[in-house]
Amino acid sequence: MEEFEDSRASKKTKTIYVSTVISISLVLLMVGLLGLIIVHGRNLSNYVKENIVLNVIINEGTNEVDILALQKQIESNEYVKSTQYISKELAARNLTQDLGEDFIKFLGFNPLLSSIDVYLKADYANNESIAILSQKLQSNPLINEVRYQKSLVDMINQNIRTISLVIFGFGAVLLIIAVGLINNTIRLAIYSQRFLIKSMQLVGATKGFIRRPFILYGVLHGLIAGLIAIILLILTLYLAQQQIPELVILRNYFEFGLVFILVIGVGILISCLSTYFAVTKYLKLKVYDLYR
Repeated sequence: MEEFEDSRASKKTKTIYVSTVISISLVLLMVGLLGLIIVHGRNLSNYVKENIVLNVIINEGTNEVDILALQKQIESNEYVKSTQYISKELAARNLTQDLGEDFIKFLGFNPLLSSIDVYLKADYANNESIAILSQKLQSNPLINEVRYQKSLVDMINQNIRTISLVIFGFGAVLLIIAVGLINNTIRLAIYSQRFLIKSMQLVGATKGFIRRPFILYGVLHGLIAGLIAIILLILTLYLAQQQIPELVILRNYFEFGLVFILVIGVGILISCLSTYFAVTKYLKLKVYDLYR
C-alpha cells in the first residue's frame, strides 16, 4: 500500500514538473519571439538607413583616374560604408532603360555627368551627419554637386524612432507579463510540495538544505524550458524565411545567439528567484497555515 502511495505521489510530482517546464517554455517562447522581432527590426532599420544614397556629381571633363582616386578618398571617410562609381555612359544606359527609349539619339549628345553613389553607415544616416559630409565633399574642386533627399532622410529616421519606441514599450510590458506568469507557475508547483517542505523543517533540516534541491530543480527546469523554447524559435525562423525569403538579408547569427542565450538566462534566473521566494514563504508559515 505504501509503495502504491509513493508511486502515485512520484507520478503526481513528475506531472507537476512536466507541466511547469511546458508552461515556462511557452512563456520563454514569447520572450524569444520578442527578442527576434527587436533584432529583425534593428537590422531592417540599419538596412534602410544604409541604402540612403548621396549622389556626388563630378565636374564635366574630369578624367577617370582622378574620379577613382576621389572615390577611394570618399570611402576612407568614417561616415561612409561603401561607394559606387557611375560613369556618364553607364548613367545614360540606366536612364535609357528606365525611359524605354534612347534619349541620346533624340538630343544628339549625352547631357549626364559622371557621379559617385555614396552609402553611409547606419549611425550616420541622418541629416546632421549628411550635411557635415556634404559640406566637406563640396569643398573638393572635382565635385560639382552633392544631392540627397533631405525630406526622405527625415521621414525614415522619424518612422524608425516611432516604431522602435512602440516595440520596446510592448517588449517591456511582455517581459513583465512573462515574469509574472513564470513566477505564478513555479509558486503553484512549490505549493504542491508545501507539506514536504514543512516536514523536512520539522525534523531539523536547515533552510539552506531544504532550499537547495528545489533551487537546483528550478535551474534544471529553466534550462530545459529554455532549450525547448530555442528549438521552437529556430523552427519559427526557418518557417518565416521559407514564407518570406527577403528575411535572409536581415539574418545575423551572432545576434540570434544572443537572443537564445538571453532566453535561457531569463528562464534560469526567474525560475531560481521564484523558487527561492516560494520555498522561503512556506518555511516561514506555521503548520496550521499550510491548510489555508
